[in-house]
Amino acid sequence: MKILNQTVKMEALALSAPHVQVKFYTKQPQYAIPDTPFSVPSSVTTKELSSLINSLVAGESGDGNIADFDFLISGEFLRLPLDQHLAQKEISSEDVVELEYIVHHPAPRPEHSMDHDDWVSSVQGSDKYILSGCYDNTLHIWKTDGGPIMTIPGHTQPVKCVAWVDSQSEEPVSTFLSGSHDQTILLWEWNREKNEIDCRHCCRGHAGSVDCVAVDSSRQRFCSGSWDKMLKLWSAVVNMEEEIEEEVEVSQKKKRKGDKTKKVQTRVPLLTLSGHSEGVSAVTWTDGNEVCTASWDHTIRLWDLEQATQKSLLQGSKVFLDLAYSSLNRLLITASADRHLRLWDPRVKDGAIVKCTYTSHTAWVSSVAWSPANENQFISGSYDNLMKLWDRRSPKAPLYNMGGHEDRILTVDWSIPSLLLSGAADNQLKVYGYLDAQQQLMENI
Repeated sequence: MKILNQTVKMEALALSAPHVQVKFYTKQPQYAIPDTPFSVPSSVTTKELSSLINSLVAGESGDGNIADFDFLISGEFLRLPLDQHLAQKEISSEDVVELEYIVHHPAPRPEHSMDHDDWVSSVQGSDKYILSGCYDNTLHIWKTDGGPIMTIPGHTQPVKCVAWVDSQSEEPVSTFLSGSHDQTILLWEWNREKNEIDCRHCCRGHAGSVDCVAVDSSRQRFCSGSWDKMLKLWSAVVNMEEEIEEEVEVSQKKKRKGDKTKKVQTRVPLLTLSGHSEGVSAVTWTDGNEVCTASWDHTIRLWDLEQATQKSLLQGSKVFLDLAYSSLNRLLITASADRHLRLWDPRVKDGAIVKCTYTSHTAWVSSVAWSPANENQFISGSYDNLMKLWDRRSPKAPLYNMGGHEDRILTVDWSIPSLLLSGAADNQLKVYGYLDAQQQLMENI
């Protein structure tokens, strides 16, 4: 009787309109409804469909609106009236249309903005802390609530990239990396209890600006990419034997009268790989011995570190400014100078390697990052001053636009599931809080 009543209600919305048979299903069992086809107006919208699902879930007693829902057909979000979507995708309205429904994701909320003295070039979160790099040659450590912990001088030119090596150890010591236009990578050790910082190693070997670094899952090694076109592999272990100790002044900017020059061990690369014809703009690990790089030479390359060879090459049409790999879905997202984001499946041997193109930004897309907890979601930052939240099942438009920056975004990060981070040329690091749909519902109870 309940199902019949709901069908009658839907028909009352458009008595004279043509109808389509639909069957609803969900992977969220708390919102499951009977597996029965419904007759709905062909021009029905997601708002009307959401009202129907709410009525069915709440029951005739009616507990009010339970949640807003999104709907997918063949894995793609329904953003148009049903009949328009079916026509666009050449899906017959004579057949029963299967509609998956999921709880609508709430909008990210602006939480904090951290001031820097120059452009914010790089950022990475980890657990309770945020690490940022700046064009004034310094690094910064922040609390996730926006509170400053430490400003770290050390490089002699702008910091271009940062990465945590180990920030969640039971020991009170965290380690992290910074790469710079000064052609070096510094490996730092931070005693969290004493709030003391020490530069342990200076990694030398690049002949150009170090623009990207990435640490492997074992936290024992890292890779770096440079404007010198090279990819290099290094040890991330502090205090290796048989290293050269030389005089390196790590804190020129803040050096006080009477300070002695700090002795820092110089580290050399374990492996150097060449192949790119322009600067390497991004590097990421795809498994224990495979690394992926993107370059200004319009190519993406996959490297086998064990064999020290290039495994494959993916050809693009414009400069690649960034790329990100998701271990959840094993796909790549790239950011390009042509304003587009592209989804790649590097495993494909035949057919289209580019699975989807996402277009919404109006200027260069400078940075991209996958969600660490959701295989479908990613963020992008652009020279149009906007950070965007995307779902790969919604190719026509992003889920949300996040404004606030007054100049171009240079870096974004989604290492902490509940925080979206963006750094820009307006000297600001912005933090957006993000709860998934289920967390948001629980918070509102």
